[in-house]
Amino acid sequence: MFARCLWGARFFSQAALATDTAAQALKTPAGAIKYPFFVPRNSNGNLPVYTDIRNGGTRILVSIRNVDGNANVLAEELASTLFTPTSWEAQRLKIKTNHNHVVISGGRWKQEVVEWLKAKGF
Repeated sequence: MFARCLWGARFFSQAALATDTAAQALKTPAGAIKYPFFVPRNSNGNLPVYTDIRNGGTRILVSIRNVDGNANVLAEELASTLFTPTSWEAQRLKIKTNHNHVVISGGRWKQEVVEWLKAKGF
C-alpha cells in the first residue's frame, strides 16, 4: 500500500516545473488582439451562428448566440467591417442586440458572418 502512494507522488521541483509550463501555454501571443466580446464555440466545435427563416421565407435572420462580454461592440464592428460601406449589402444590413445575442437581418449572410468571426480568431 505504501508503494502505491509513492508511485504517483511528485517531488516539489516536478510540480513547480509542470505549473510553469502550463502558465506559459496559457499566455496570449504577442500579436493577439483583445476584444471586449468573445464568441465561444458550441459543444460540436462550431461557431454559434444560426439562420432563422420567418414569414414564409421572406424574412431571413442570422443570429449569433451566447456572446460573452459586450454584444453591442460586436454589433458595431459587424456593421462597420462585414461589408464595404458603399455596397448594397451594407445598405440592407440591420443589426440588433438582445442581451447576449446578436440578430442580423437583411439577407442570407450566415457564411459571411462565420468567415468574419474566424478571421477575427474565434
